[in-house]
Amino acid sequence: MAIYKVQVATARLTGLQFDTIFITLVAATGKAPSMCWRIRVREYKVPSKRALGPILLIRLHKEPYSFFPENMWYCNTVRVTSPEGNTYCFPCYRWIQGYRTVELAESTEGCEAQGAACGSRHRAHAVGGSCSLSPALCAHRLLECKVKGFLDRPYSWEKLSDIPKLFWFYGNRVSEYVTKHWQEDAFFGYQYLNGFNPVLIRKCTALPENFPVTQEMVAGSLGESTSLQEELQRGSIYIADYKLLEDIPTTKVNGHQQYIAAPLCLLHQKPSGEVVPLAIQLSQHPGPDSPIFLPSDSEWLWTLAKTWVRNSEFHLHEVTSHLLRAHLLAEVFAVATQRQLPMCHPLYKLLIPHVRFSIHIDVLARTFLISPGGVFDRAIATGRRGLAVLLRKALENLTYRTLCLPDDIQERGVASLRNYYYRDDGLKIWAAPPSLRLFLEVLPLLAPLHPLPPSLFTCLKGKLWGHGPLASPVPATLVQTFHPARLRTLNLRHFFNCSGCPAAIVNLIHNAPKSLMRMFSDFDASAFTTLPIPFQRPLGTYPDEHFTEHGPKQLMAAFQDRLAEISQEIEERNRSLSLSYNYMYPPNIENSTAI
Repeated sequence: MAIYKVQVATARLTGLQFDTIFITLVAATGKAPSMCWRIRVREYKVPSKRALGPILLIRLHKEPYSFFPENMWYCNTVRVTSPEGNTYCFPCYRWIQGYRTVELAESTEGCEAQGAACGSRHRAHAVGGSCSLSPALCAHRLLECKVKGFLDRPYSWEKLSDIPKLFWFYGNRVSEYVTKHWQEDAFFGYQYLNGFNPVLIRKCTALPENFPVTQEMVAGSLGESTSLQEELQRGSIYIADYKLLEDIPTTKVNGHQQYIAAPLCLLHQKPSGEVVPLAIQLSQHPGPDSPIFLPSDSEWLWTLAKTWVRNSEFHLHEVTSHLLRAHLLAEVFAVATQRQLPMCHPLYKLLIPHVRFSIHIDVLARTFLISPGGVFDRAIATGRRGLAVLLRKALENLTYRTLCLPDDIQERGVASLRNYYYRDDGLKIWAAPPSLRLFLEVLPLLAPLHPLPPSLFTCLKGKLWGHGPLASPVPATLVQTFHPARLRTLNLRHFFNCSGCPAAIVNLIHNAPKSLMRMFSDFDASAFTTLPIPFQRPLGTYPDEHFTEHGPKQLMAAFQDRLAEISQEIEERNRSLSLSYNYMYPPNIENSTAI
């Protein structure tokens, strides 16, 4: 008689378990009889008439117990110790719902040694993987706005000094800094480098034909010692082009027609390092009806022009940088990972922490944000109809190089742009796990043991699931070799797009003329756009033990050490800054697209 010890670990959030759980041990030579339990965490003994040899997989079967109702059960791991003293680990880390059987493959080299038979049979068929993310994380913010009465005030703000009332419990040093400096040109330019959408600014070596800025227009801003042509040649002129927003349909909010501009903004990096706006044109077609606004214009006319640019920045960021690149593209990999890769595959174990909550948060977005009558229809100028048009245009113009930070920096010509902390910190994090690269280089060697399904390749080769083809497909070399730096970006790029959200919302907290106030959202619409950002699991945090081998654990520890070094470097840099840049600070970066 051979006795196998079974240790089952479940999450504390599981609660009482009323169902009966059976376990079956399966080896190449046979299987042990099923054993059942109804206790949360316990060590069990499974008898077998003879020793089974290496355990390939286990089966967890969930059945009803007596008259009790069915409930979900969250299983962390199952560990099996053989009579010979060998330990086998079977990670699960997911909810088991309904009365069903779940097969779990062994997580260590033992699974790989069994060849393709193990990997091809045990893919995760259920999409969802991790525990649910509750809408209650954001509900308290809307409740606060409801209690304050903001959701019941469908009319314009009277003065900008009222806006801080939305942030009684969310004020911080950044919001205080913005309150004091929001109207300054230097802060307006700073946001292009380190604000909520730092991926738009690019070097300008020649003015576009549809943006006829002259030397006379900018002479006062540049000074007598230089000229526009000289600064263009020197490489200190930059541009932000919002062409994607041209002809995007808009909706009505509280009965008022909304509008969106598609501006062009010319910027200059001064010898001091400050980036300031030189000229703004609020459409793509110059002429009498589309003048070029300048810093020499009246104070509030220039402020109004900058405000329209910031408004365009919001729309471009929310749909292209945030929704498309951070959520929908991440969802492609989340679905492919959980549907097509066996849980014992090293690529699955590498990717699964970085798709946590990705599917669930997108379901919430489709349910509450971009659904008919959702937040976009109630508070955003495009509504969901305009969002769909903008999303399609953004996808048609999306290239693979855009998703790769080093390539994107080079393509936009911003490698020498000073005080660009988004770039500096982002490149450090991009290159943080060099040791992880060595681990991923063995994936092609594991291909015979872990064949990848054709549907995964179809997904990676350029199809955005449910939306259509990319303008530039993912290179075949990436799909075949899983180059780690690039593949990691497609799963973690979201934190590049979440920088500065709180600061962006309070970007205009100050007093201003009534003509400016009429440009803002109504009280209730503003309240809908102030949801909190609940960080759940920082980058480099791996509480779910998918990798149990010594080698991968060492590599993860090295990655965490490098993140700690980057954190120290950022802290030291920030000591000399009047406004700290913490949006790429590793403890503030979510491990997956979960917001």
